[in-house]
Amino acid sequence: MAPGDNVPSEPASANRLVSINLDDSLIGVASLDAEHERRVAIYDLIAENSFTVVGKDQGPYHLTLSIAESRLIFDIFNSREERCSTVGLSLSPFRRFIKDYFLICDSYYKAIKTATPSQIETIDMARRGLHNEGSELLKERLKGKVEMDFDTARRIFTLVCALHWRG
Repeated sequence: MAPGDNVPSEPASANRLVSINLDDSLIGVASLDAEHERRVAIYDLIAENSFTVVGKDQGPYHLTLSIAESRLIFDIFNSREERCSTVGLSLSPFRRFIKDYFLICDSYYKAIKTATPSQIETIDMARRGLHNEGSELLKERLKGKVEMDFDTARRIFTLVCALHWRG
């Protein structure tokens, strides 16, 4: 085959997300950094993820994330646009992580302009650690409803934070 020809590849897993939508009415005016982080998280999430609705074999899935009545809502649809599941999680356990994550991200973005490399690295390590904790909490809270790998949980946690952005 010549370069550029379509080469058959292995079929993609059905246990994955193929689209993600955020409730735009909840997203405030974001900084360029926050908007970039949101776009990258969605792009990376679509490119590589592992996502399964427990007890349903209806993937690949389409996910809409929103917030209603202090709950994080996962509206999950199959490829025929039929609702597979709606999962609502209380936001209370996430509030501290989200608040601290925004504070540390703000510190990080300020530091990259003026701080030394070791100071930036220290802030970034704290930022990643907090992000990991929030991701683990998300996986734990979805257990028995939705299964995902750690990288998928990290990217979804980024999007959960994006829904909380109030400008």
